[in-house]
Amino acid sequence: MTDIAWIELALTAARPQALGALLRYFRDLDTAEEAFQEACLRAIRTWPDKGPPRDPAAWLIFVGRNSGIDVVRKRSRNDPLPEEEAFSDLSDAEGDMADRLDNSHYRDDILRLMFICCHPDLPATQQIALALRIVSGLSVAQIARAFLVGDSAMEQRITRAKARVAKAGVPFETPGAAERAERLGIVSAMIYLVFNEGYSAGITNPDSAAFCDEAIRLARLLLRIFPAEPEIMGLLALMLLQHSRAKTRIDTNGQIVLLEDQDRSRWDSRLINEALALLDKAIRHRKPGPYQVQAAISALHARAPTPKETDWKEITMLYGLLERIQPSPVVTLNKAVAVSKLEGPEAALEMIAPLAEKLDGYFYFHGVKGGLMMQAGRRPEAREAFDRAIALANSPAECAHIRQQIDKLGAVTPPAV
Repeated sequence: MTDIAWIELALTAARPQALGALLRYFRDLDTAEEAFQEACLRAIRTWPDKGPPRDPAAWLIFVGRNSGIDVVRKRSRNDPLPEEEAFSDLSDAEGDMADRLDNSHYRDDILRLMFICCHPDLPATQQIALALRIVSGLSVAQIARAFLVGDSAMEQRITRAKARVAKAGVPFETPGAAERAERLGIVSAMIYLVFNEGYSAGITNPDSAAFCDEAIRLARLLLRIFPAEPEIMGLLALMLLQHSRAKTRIDTNGQIVLLEDQDRSRWDSRLINEALALLDKAIRHRKPGPYQVQAAISALHARAPTPKETDWKEITMLYGLLERIQPSPVVTLNKAVAVSKLEGPEAALEMIAPLAEKLDGYFYFHGVKGGLMMQAGRRPEAREAFDRAIALANSPAECAHIRQQIDKLGAVTPPAV
């Protein structure tokens, strides 16, 4: 590996820790970013000749802090002096900052950095974009390509997100245990949003597919600083299991391949084994949560050598548990699919009937309903559901998949008026 390649890996790995610490010092996202970028430029200039530092993150924090202080001082020269009574004793400001560097709680810095990116004032798309820019360090151009928008539009989106965060006045103090637990939940949800963006859009957009890898990297980072949190283990296990099937989700013609039709020999056994070990470790904590339950469901699919050997009874029970922990019409919809494997399509159709109003705008609801209707021999109703699914399709691949189901229906006699 070349010096530049190693340096790029080191800077990427150190980014959340270093930027999180710089954000705590300067309490301004733009200043922290500028300080980190300056430290990165100095690293690229000096590390090839002098060799890498023993602790790249600490080096970047120290150099970035000094660079940021210089910038702040230069800016202050151009600002009018405040009233005399507004001055405070700043004689030991640098000493205090050095002390904070020595005693900084890195895990709270990283958690704060991630928490800022998933501030509740931001819509999901801005949360994802900000996290990929700030925490992951992806360029605006990379993020724009993944979202299929122009660079300037993405730059504006990220700028607006930063402005909202600054206006919201996010606290910088070290969070207590209760607040830390709340933040962990919000940060986990943001990471899963990033993963789902890549998982959903990756079928037709390879740039978005890279989001899955980035979400997994962020979850690994979170698990390193909170190694005893079973829900983070569950989150990482869930994403690894889902990502293990990435190569089999579409065929050579770009068509969606359903789980039961995928070539299981091509699933990534390395990711599956890592996920199963994580899940077993999480379960031993006896603190079940939504990510652990979803990972357990996905694990049952991964453990089944063939679709026919899938333990649908256990999956149905797990969906029942998930309904109690995190009630949702989408969870009930997924449970109905499992029930159809055990009790037939009519039983499942009876389950999803009350969901019609809540999920009327949800593509997968109408796709599932159409599939169940087709299994039950209710062809006209199946066609109606599939037509609605096509209208709600999020991608050409989804639309093509539903059209394949319609083709299986054949000619349908229209119902009598």
